[in-house]
Amino acid sequence: MVLLSHYDPGKELEYILVSKLVSPEARPKIECHDVSRGIIKSLISMNTGISLVLESDIGANLADLVYRELRDGAGASRFEFPAYWRADNANPALQEFLKLLSEGYSSPSIGR
Repeated sequence: MVLLSHYDPGKELEYILVSKLVSPEARPKIECHDVSRGIIKSLISMNTGISLVLESDIGANLADLVYRELRDGAGASRFEFPAYWRADNANPALQEFLKLLSEGYSSPSIGR
């Protein structure tokens, strides 16, 4: 059983899982819960199922919780988020945010 949160990005993770498992017979049962992703991790550590998480969520280490990369014949699965900003945005935090993005994630559109 795959456990997901109703909170973002729960629905998007469900779409990735379904897209990777084309055959309806190969699809696991998916349960969405109205709890945080942290609670989902706690449920998983109690052997109630598995889940999909973002790379940014792998910092929390609970007992018996193991992280594995989601892969298929084409390699690792990627879940991309766009970042948008207005050219006239004078917020000083913007440049630091863009710098952080460009250091962690390669994209030809960052900084334009």
